[in-house]
Amino acid sequence: MTEFARASSLLSSSSLKQEELFPIREVSRLTGVNPVTLRAWERRYGLIQPTRTESGHRLYSMADVEAVRSIVAWTERGVAVSKVGSILSRSAATRAAVPPEQQEAVAGEWGEWQAQVQRAISSFDESRLDRVYGQIFSTYPLPVVFQDVLLPLWQQLLVRQDEFGQTSEWLFFDNFLRARVLQRLQLARAQAEDRVLLAAVPGQCRELELLIAGLLLSGDEVAASVLAIGQPLDELTLICEKVRPRALVLYSNVPPNAALLKQFAKLALSLDCPLAMAGEAAEFSQEGLRGSPIACLGNAGKLMQRRLLQFLDGHLDT
Repeated sequence: MTEFARASSLLSSSSLKQEELFPIREVSRLTGVNPVTLRAWERRYGLIQPTRTESGHRLYSMADVEAVRSIVAWTERGVAVSKVGSILSRSAATRAAVPPEQQEAVAGEWGEWQAQVQRAISSFDESRLDRVYGQIFSTYPLPVVFQDVLLPLWQQLLVRQDEFGQTSEWLFFDNFLRARVLQRLQLARAQAEDRVLLAAVPGQCRELELLIAGLLLSGDEVAASVLAIGQPLDELTLICEKVRPRALVLYSNVPPNAALLKQFAKLALSLDCPLAMAGEAAEFSQEGLRGSPIACLGNAGKLMQRRLLQFLDGHLDT
């Protein structure tokens, strides 16, 4: 059993008996993944661990269905299936470390807010969605609002586009969130004295994820100026020469290969400012970049901002 499967079992073993279970054909219908692939993900990578009937038939919980949808989302971003397990294992292990009663209380609160947001999205009611959005912000800090409440729902809608109308719902929600995040980024830039540039590694994240990363990196001291999706890596040196930011931050949600790590190292040597990485790629690049001048800021809320400030002050070990 893989690390991800073990961590997942800690979360779900107590509740599986009370949960509805689905045969493999129903899971295939719900996720769009054919049964042959589902069985391969189980046997080769241990990404899902369905229960078995006495006759050997596989039965999947709703947690398994959500895991399959997460796997699909990561593979659509270009992550190899063999590497998806290590991505999912970290979040599963983190949740498993939280007491079950606290998990249920927090997840219940977030689920209620997500249900309200979903109802507004299903009605394509922007005014209602804006009200709920404001209420969530008055209840939780910014990292929780996006990383624990809104982005998970956004990701669910992204991978559930197999039924009529669901693509329109995701586009409606995506457009709403991008507009609101841009407003907050503009305000942050107006208030902060210094700025860093944030650029996406081409093809390795969506615009909303990049914008939210910019918002999470921004604070009273430093704000992020987000470059457009599609920005060529080889022209970042030119932009930094003109803008003169405190630092350049590359954002990616895909584990970089050796060739890309070499490209990052080459870019770092050509810049007049320090270089850092953020996003899921930063979590996977720490060993590959150890000893280089490139800092890994991570992918979690306040941690990214704190590491960025430490990096700019010369106190973060790269």
